[in-house]
Amino acid sequence: MQFYLAPMQEVTGWVYRNVYSAMFGNIHKYFTPFIVPTQKKILKTRERKEVAPENNRGLLVVPQIMTNHAEQFIDTCHMLMELGYHEVNLNLGCPAATVVTKARGSGFLADTRRLDRFFEDIFLALEAEHSTLGVSVKTRIGLEFPEEFEDILKIYNQYPLSEIIIHPRLQKDYYGNHPNLEVFSDALSQSVHPVCYNGDIFTKADYEGFIKRFPSVDRIMLGRGVIGNPGLVREIVTGQQISKEELQEYHDRLYAGYRDALGNEKDVLFKMKEVWYYLGSNFLNAEKELKKIRKAGRPEDYSVAVKRVFEDCEFSK
Repeated sequence: MQFYLAPMQEVTGWVYRNVYSAMFGNIHKYFTPFIVPTQKKILKTRERKEVAPENNRGLLVVPQIMTNHAEQFIDTCHMLMELGYHEVNLNLGCPAATVVTKARGSGFLADTRRLDRFFEDIFLALEAEHSTLGVSVKTRIGLEFPEEFEDILKIYNQYPLSEIIIHPRLQKDYYGNHPNLEVFSDALSQSVHPVCYNGDIFTKADYEGFIKRFPSVDRIMLGRGVIGNPGLVREIVTGQQISKEELQEYHDRLYAGYRDALGNEKDVLFKMKEVWYYLGSNFLNAEKELKKIRKAGRPEDYSVAVKRVFEDCEFSK
């Protein structure tokens, strides 16, 4: 089984990837939070740091691009190839309203004719350049109705995608309801490309239940499950659960990494609070202390609140 780390905005950036890899090292591919191309044909400072080779040594990283303009997509591909990248991923899954209203992310799935032309244009351009760049997609199954994915998949099947990563929810679901495994099952049998599954694998039991139903799947993308439990892949593979001491070391390394990379304490605390949104699930009856983490406005207050969680709250593993 190949395990991928999902591209989660504000969470799975280069600092996170390096800390995770140093402690656990069991992810096959790391996907970056999305890059949004512009007409200026440059990468923003944050995006440059995300894909800088010196920030991703020893990691197999796939930059994710969010756009509905073929020319801007190709321009971004050129910049990434110059940095040594051999694969990019197109975001067709983000459900955020601010993205969807611009016909990006999962919003692009609403216009299948335009989506078809987009793929035709980018693959004609890559073919004309004799490019060997791999292009994959991370996709939802539609906006409002699961039946939409039949036509969407037909488009994917027409083009030489390296793989499709399917999060079998609709845009309107956001992260509610359950992944539609019936649609995923149909896609698995009908896709001409390798298929990766993404969605609601939070525990070893979730993984085992999924694999029992879909034994042919050989790649899974994990997001919220790994952010909440960084030892999840190891537990799936070996049965060894993460300890409270490991989780604290992981937290401390991540905190130090953000302080070194960002400098601004306000930005550091924002990043750590995003992570704690998921880490908090590892502790029982900890809401009072977790609330103090969320409200911390100074590093001193944050450190005290974190110490209380690790020392006073019951670890749930």
